[in-house]
Amino acid sequence: MLAKQFSYSKTFHKLLGDLKNEGRYREFAKLERVVGTFPVVKQHLDDGTEREVTVWCSNDYLGMGHNENVIASMHKALDDHGAGSGGTRNISGNSSSIVELENELADLHDKDGALVFSSGYVANVTALSTVARLLPGCVVLSDAENHASMIQGIRGSKAEKHIFAHNNLDQLESLLSEIEPGRPIVIAFESVYSMSGDFGEIEAIANLAEKYGALTFLDETHGVGLYGHKGGGLAQELGLTDRIDILQGGIGKGYGVVGGFITARADIIDVVRSYGTGFIFTTSLPPVIAEGAIASIRYLKESQSERATHQENARLLKRKMLAANLPILKTPSHIVPLTVGDSVICKSMSDYLLEHEGIYIQPINYPTVPRGTERLRITPTPLHTEAQMDFLVEALLRACKKFQLDIAA
Repeated sequence: MLAKQFSYSKTFHKLLGDLKNEGRYREFAKLERVVGTFPVVKQHLDDGTEREVTVWCSNDYLGMGHNENVIASMHKALDDHGAGSGGTRNISGNSSSIVELENELADLHDKDGALVFSSGYVANVTALSTVARLLPGCVVLSDAENHASMIQGIRGSKAEKHIFAHNNLDQLESLLSEIEPGRPIVIAFESVYSMSGDFGEIEAIANLAEKYGALTFLDETHGVGLYGHKGGGLAQELGLTDRIDILQGGIGKGYGVVGGFITARADIIDVVRSYGTGFIFTTSLPPVIAEGAIASIRYLKESQSERATHQENARLLKRKMLAANLPILKTPSHIVPLTVGDSVICKSMSDYLLEHEGIYIQPINYPTVPRGTERLRITPTPLHTEAQMDFLVEALLRACKKFQLDIAA
């Protein structure tokens, strides 16, 4: 007689059904980026046809994924070095390209060294879990709106942790004041919060870290390439990079390629390199990716036009949306969230915009944002035209009317 068995399939089907009923089931549009046409892409439909769609939610913020210098560097690297890296850095993947990339990143932030990872997520998980785990009796203080990768890294460290309300400096200092003097402390926060579009309190947190002897861990994933005289991020723009102990960033957003990194003083980099399992046991980025990243970083160290146009387009779009009384959050950054407040409506609006307006904006629902704060996250680029902005505003007004979303009077 067979033992009673657990119904795996029933459980999985219920989990997926719950997501669908709540409007949180993720569906991916089949979109093809074409060099020279961004932000217009090809959408491949189920009937085998295709059409043009304008993307308004890309994290390739500056369009560097289509930059001719980046593409040329990657073509050459592919011809010279092939497709892969050969393994982990320890085994056979420590190419001269990846060493050169780390030198570029260290120079970008005026730090002793850098360490490259396969993604920004892996960089956060590995660095935070390693540093906080190895510091005896470490306490981690984490902003409530930190990215999932930071949360996972802190959780993986098994260190004592406390969460302070987003940008709440009084609560942060209260937590710091209660920690026994002499214990190691890491304060983890972001420069640009990608879902709300606001800035972290970099200078104030650096001041508190100095006062209480804490290390600062700053996620600049949505800041590097976009802010600072060399593209080093918001901390660089504010002249505060030297007050950040560990600076994490991504290569797949402002730089338009793929990967993640940390920069820090030499001993921190060496500890993460030597103890971080997410670094040690992961196949390294291939030279073709590293060379594309190098080209993008070098280009944006010199060129200011992409950053300037990007900021101007973000300001212009916000003015147009506010003039139309669309319910957007007033943010200081390049990110423009339009508040919906309901997961089902948020997804329905996204589907409507794609199907009827030729506009792609992915819905942002729980758990990425708290329930009741669901939104459409809009990211203008230097390549969006004013005509495209005007059409977006008109399309959003039609969508708000269709789904009875309140528009400010």
